[in-house]
Amino acid sequence: MTRTRTLGTLAVVVGFLAFVEFTSGVLQGYYTPMLTDIARHLGVHDADVNWLEGTQLMLSALVVPAFAKLGDMVGHKRMLLISTAVTGAAALVLPFTDSFGVFLAAWALMGFYVVWLPLEIALIWSRSRRMEGRSSITAKAAGLLVAALEGGAIIGALVGGALIDVLPLTVVLLVPAVLIVVCFFVILLGVKESPEPAGGVFDTVGLVLISLALVCFTGGLSLLRLEGGLENPWSWGVVVLGVLLVVPFVLWELRCEDPLIDVRMFRSPALGPVFLTAGLFGVSVLGAQAPLSTFARTDPAVYGYGLGTSGFATSLIIGVYLVAMITGALLFPSFARWITPRLTLMGASVLVGLGFLLFLPFHDTYTQVIANMVVVGLGSGALVAALPAAAASAAPASQTGVATGLTNSVKTVGGAIASCVFGIALLHGVATTAGATEGTAGSLAGYFTVWIVCGATALAAAVILVFVPKTAFTDRAADAEVVPAL
Repeated sequence: MTRTRTLGTLAVVVGFLAFVEFTSGVLQGYYTPMLTDIARHLGVHDADVNWLEGTQLMLSALVVPAFAKLGDMVGHKRMLLISTAVTGAAALVLPFTDSFGVFLAAWALMGFYVVWLPLEIALIWSRSRRMEGRSSITAKAAGLLVAALEGGAIIGALVGGALIDVLPLTVVLLVPAVLIVVCFFVILLGVKESPEPAGGVFDTVGLVLISLALVCFTGGLSLLRLEGGLENPWSWGVVVLGVLLVVPFVLWELRCEDPLIDVRMFRSPALGPVFLTAGLFGVSVLGAQAPLSTFARTDPAVYGYGLGTSGFATSLIIGVYLVAMITGALLFPSFARWITPRLTLMGASVLVGLGFLLFLPFHDTYTQVIANMVVVGLGSGALVAALPAAAASAAPASQTGVATGLTNSVKTVGGAIASCVFGIALLHGVATTAGATEGTAGSLAGYFTVWIVCGATALAAAVILVFVPKTAFTDRAADAEVVPAL
């Protein structure tokens, strides 16, 4: 009876958190159909909209490690509330400004929502600490949360596209802000704090060092994407400086008694491959989104390749992909229980790799692209759910928030690198493409590069996971945690 009551309480918490992830999905899908309208409203070129994505990615890479650590220290619900409040305040600024600088700053601050999923997984893991089948419970919860996330993205894209055609932009931009405010009170009233926060002293020096490293690295990648960036030694210098700044950060963390990120986790036979897999997965799940969309919109009558789809037909491809992700996320706990989480991670990585490599021979018709994206989506959905759950189950008890947050941070860095590489690859050779000397489409060779890199990195992740201990991410591994003597 006690176990049933406890599971029931946890199920209620997961239900409230699913609403939070639904809101996160809405934010990720809602604005996409109206980016051109936003550019016209702000009086900027369409290309300047790319800075919105760049600044938000940069901020999210900084926010996740800090908030994940603070969640372990002072409570995951508390940091979830703070991040939601910041996201909501930023969203309320967007409808009432026509300044690109103010809009850009508010848009970047909305990137605080990226910490929601890691904090939620850590909260569920901590709340299920004394339950039997803890890893399985966390895996099921992660699958439900990701399903809610992708469902929100689908609904957000459909509603955003419908509203922008009939309502003023100011009113349309208010809708997600109101939803975030509701989300704040759902967390406040419906979610209980994680038990036994770890406490400790916040590692401010570590945060400053890793922030400088990430700002330099992602900023350098943004400079490389600008015209002439590849030939500019300063762009490369900023990237290299960002990499070199990781060295003093690691040295400091190794000496710090209560580090922001316990870098020793990267040496763990279970956690190290998970973090590396997250980075390789970020290449496809974050870096390949724009190239897939632009390939579908490219007119084959003009450029000799592409699908020439309309905006609505392109959104259907995205919708099918997201439905496949939901399916993969929901199937993940069943397969993890059947063949172990480790083999499920490997299988999901293989699906992602296979789906992208299928683009090489099969990319000429709408049906072929849909079929490829279903394969990619099934694997991607499973990985989105599996990676934070696997990190939580393999991490020390006081580092669950940090571990789940690191999967998101490393994934973001992988996506930022891929975004830069893919942008350069698609730009290279455009002028020599038949019939495209004056066009704006990417080169076919560039698209082949995108598919090959995404497929190869996903298969590389599957190979890396071969070396993970067979019992990793299971309750047997979690039960083997060393409990310090009192």
